[in-house]
Amino acid sequence: MPVVESSVVVDLDPATAFAVSQTTGDVRLRWDPFIRRQRFLDGATTPAKGVRTMTRHRSGLRMVSEYVSYNPPRNVGMKMVTGPWFFARLGGGWRFEAADGGRTRAIWRYNFSCRPAWLAPLAERVGAWVLQGDIDKRIAGFAAGCADPVVVAAAATTTP
Repeated sequence: MPVVESSVVVDLDPATAFAVSQTTGDVRLRWDPFIRRQRFLDGATTPAKGVRTMTRHRSGLRMVSEYVSYNPPRNVGMKMVTGPWFFARLGGGWRFEAADGGRTRAIWRYNFSCRPAWLAPLAERVGAWVLQGDIDKRIAGFAAGCADPVVVAAAATTTP
């Protein structure tokens, strides 16, 4: 199963960096270039293990995902429940580790497999290239959000 990963060090403590990563609504759109829209499903209003979300990618693709772990301020994990036809599986995990000087290293990793099986070897090579670009842009956006006073202030009201 292909894996793509990207990391960045931000000038926030782990709890605040984690909270930035979990912002929603207009605040999320300030920093996250991956999404066009995102919302909780099934009446949920906050993230937690088992909570599902609907995400509309900036390209228009739609995915329903479920939190498989939620451990503030250390990590969060998700898996695709339904999504684009070409993914057989998609999962991701975001880790937040203390770094020198009160900073945080964020490490984001996605794994996936493609279908149909006969096309998977080629599709997964292309997919790894595309997803690597997405994760790199997304974590750069996260770093920018960690330096954005509006985003940090909104995250501070929800710091776990």
